[in-house]
Amino acid sequence: MRPFDDATRRNIAAACAAFTRLPEEKAPMALKRAAVAIALTASEGDDTAFLLTLRASHLRAHRGQWALPGGRCDAGETPVEAALRELDEELGLRLTDAEVLGTLDDYPTRSGYLITPVVVWAAASAAIRPNPDEVASVHRIALDTIERDDAFDFVAIPESARRVIRFHHQTSLIHAPTAALIYQFREVLAGRHTRVTELEQPVFAWK
Repeated sequence: MRPFDDATRRNIAAACAAFTRLPEEKAPMALKRAAVAIALTASEGDDTAFLLTLRASHLRAHRGQWALPGGRCDAGETPVEAALRELDEELGLRLTDAEVLGTLDDYPTRSGYLITPVVVWAAASAAIRPNPDEVASVHRIALDTIERDDAFDFVAIPESARRVIRFHHQTSLIHAPTAALIYQFREVLAGRHTRVTELEQPVFAWK
């Protein structure tokens, strides 16, 4: 159990600081930059959780899918700036650089994006107001949920030699990129430098 308190914040910040990201020069240059927020908040039982959204059903891309809050970087915008802006636009959650605990490895998607995960501490999460134009619902996923041995599995598909990662959330299967980013965050919390860039997405997410 990880209570949502300052000690947990310090511990997670230390874990992020100890994590060494893959060098930027290894990132594919042709991909469009994007960012998502792993926004840490209080669960229903006051343990630490992160925010997961279900995308609105009328969106043009990836509608009805589970996702971390985030989106494409605007011109001249850093991934951290983009993640904070998207948190505000999607959930009405206004945070600053002071709440940023760290960043994880960039993940290249089949659809042409390079996603930077930004870990943030969202103490003011009571003010969350989901934007119905983008978000169908928002959910608090306790960190002990992703630390279970059976939280993730890996399957093979005929279309790729790479393993497809899946996160088991209640009755849903959540795939990469979201599952890959959550998995790496789980590994960072455990002090492991596990890479996820080679974990595959399902074929339906390749477009």
